[in-house]
Amino acid sequence: MRAHPVAQPQRLSALITVPRLATLLIAAAILALLLTLLARVPATRAASSTAFIRVNQVGYATTASKRAYLMASGAETAATLSVKNASGTTVYSAPIGANLGSWSSSYPDIYALDFDSVTAPGTYTIVVSGPIAASSPTITIDTAANVYSQALSNALSFYQNERDGSNYIPSALRTAPAHLNDATAKTYLTPNMNSSGRFSGDLTPLGITIDASSGWWDAGDYLKFVETISYTVDMLQLGVRDLANQMGAGSTTANFTAEAKFGLDWLQQMWNDSTQTLYYQVGIGTGNSKTIGDHDIWRLPQVDDTYGGTNSLYRYIRNRPVFRAGAPGSLISPNLAGRLAGDFALCFQLFKISNAPYANQCLLSAEHIFALANTNPSGNLLTVAPYSFYPETEWRDDLEFGATELYFALAGGSLPSGLPQTDPLFYLQAAAEWAHAYITGPNDAADTLNLYDVSGVAHYELYRAIAQAGNPSGLAVTQADLLSDLKKQLDKAVTQSGIDPFGFGFTWAAFDTTSHGAGLVVMASEYDQLTSSTAYAAYGVRWLANILGVNAWGVSLIVGDGSTFPHCMQHQVTNLAGSLDGSPPVLAGAAVEGPNSTTSRGLVTGMRTCPVNGVDQYAQFNGSGSTFQDNVQSWSTVEPAVDLTATSPLAFAWQIAG
Repeated sequence: MRAHPVAQPQRLSALITVPRLATLLIAAAILALLLTLLARVPATRAASSTAFIRVNQVGYATTASKRAYLMASGAETAATLSVKNASGTTVYSAPIGANLGSWSSSYPDIYALDFDSVTAPGTYTIVVSGPIAASSPTITIDTAANVYSQALSNALSFYQNERDGSNYIPSALRTAPAHLNDATAKTYLTPNMNSSGRFSGDLTPLGITIDASSGWWDAGDYLKFVETISYTVDMLQLGVRDLANQMGAGSTTANFTAEAKFGLDWLQQMWNDSTQTLYYQVGIGTGNSKTIGDHDIWRLPQVDDTYGGTNSLYRYIRNRPVFRAGAPGSLISPNLAGRLAGDFALCFQLFKISNAPYANQCLLSAEHIFALANTNPSGNLLTVAPYSFYPETEWRDDLEFGATELYFALAGGSLPSGLPQTDPLFYLQAAAEWAHAYITGPNDAADTLNLYDVSGVAHYELYRAIAQAGNPSGLAVTQADLLSDLKKQLDKAVTQSGIDPFGFGFTWAAFDTTSHGAGLVVMASEYDQLTSSTAYAAYGVRWLANILGVNAWGVSLIVGDGSTFPHCMQHQVTNLAGSLDGSPPVLAGAAVEGPNSTTSRGLVTGMRTCPVNGVDQYAQFNGSGSTFQDNVQSWSTVEPAVDLTATSPLAFAWQIAG
């Protein structure tokens, strides 16, 4: 569950009066007459039949699979599709594809529209002629670089706009630094909280002040979590290292190097290597009768440092508490230990030439943190306070990932002095043991790449590490084991695609649909690279298209990527400083939660109403147990977050790299 504003549902009241009996009789007579007249009006196809064509709004790569979907309120027997170029000339025509099943009672007929043979760069329209005619929005066909480069740049822009602290980047949405008081933040014990984050009494101070400034806000609120930022930094650094021409030094439009380091800087501040102490959270979501929390108010971030003057009720808005994970030198929750070790090991790989002192400290921190991992955890893992905001359960994958990146760091040489371990095979063996523990554990292939399961990249990385090490004997897993487990996860997504009319590899009726879609795209690309095949290439392209408009709602789930995207995100800066109609400025590149099994409601004083007219334009397309609502109150569908967005730049970069 995403951290979200806790607010009372909007309450409506109405004044009801009782009319006299004569008035009721007259009204009843008028209603009966109207119903009689309406019954005599013949039904027409135009009034009762509708069809829509759902397309990848970002575009289609020339050599890739190309599929749109026809969504109709009735059977489209013998219908044909035509692809017309910008001049209106038909360049391709064929019967529509098979009926893929029902989405809802309103739209019981969904058809595939394939046009792979159209490869000439240009703009096109898809037209369906048949019982219910339909025409698509304009689509683009071009090289993968031209199709996805702007989306990749948008993702970088999102993180830049999420920056906290003095080193913010001015933009139309960001006009001032924020939370400068975090530079001298007081630390506290974590209080006992209920599932909404409410606690009793006051916080217990530790008497220690740290610099907790900078970092990214977690989502639409202003909290900062090691849980989500550690995952995000891992994903961005992988892109910078492995897809350098798209996300690293080789890119002039989407170089994530500085942004990844911005996240690393904050993580280093949250880890005191000299005392072996981890701090894991800045700010509280929900207050109580004596204090106000972040989710209790709606405002721009730059007002927090002086919010409420000297009123003690707002003391934790002005001076945000930092929570400690445990006493100095204590064991660290393995999910955080694994991801942080990966972060800092990747840091060494990326910066050991350009900034050796910084990189050396990263590697020392990585080894120290990995050594403190609690490999026999009981109860809930440490994620955030409260745990219900991010209820992670799997951790073996994180340790596999962290150990693998430590192998790569040590194997690359130029090591600093004072490392506890200098033999890369020590970490390769540990990574293999944790991979085996994951594969034989209770959550194997229960999920795919996202915040809660990083095996999708951990297996890929370990496969390559084993190859680099010369495939040594005696490891707990083989390359074949890792490949088989990746395939197991992908095949489950393919099975899901087969039962979803739009071919999505993840259910639409759950949290984090957008990030799961992008994660599947990354995994498909990884598997195909390792096997020198195109086994999942078409699926990867279609899963990416699903989150870019090829869905029942015809909406791109990443802001600014395509023509139709969320306008009413539950994001304070966007709501207060951005537009409410999709015109600039928008929080481009932000991946939202996406369709879900439920929407949410809750007003916070200061929210700008969005949509302005109150109309739920997507309600007519809800179906198959899923719903999507573009409403500032609905955090469960349109709140963006740093972890939700983290795999989308990788997905775009993989498509460009080919």
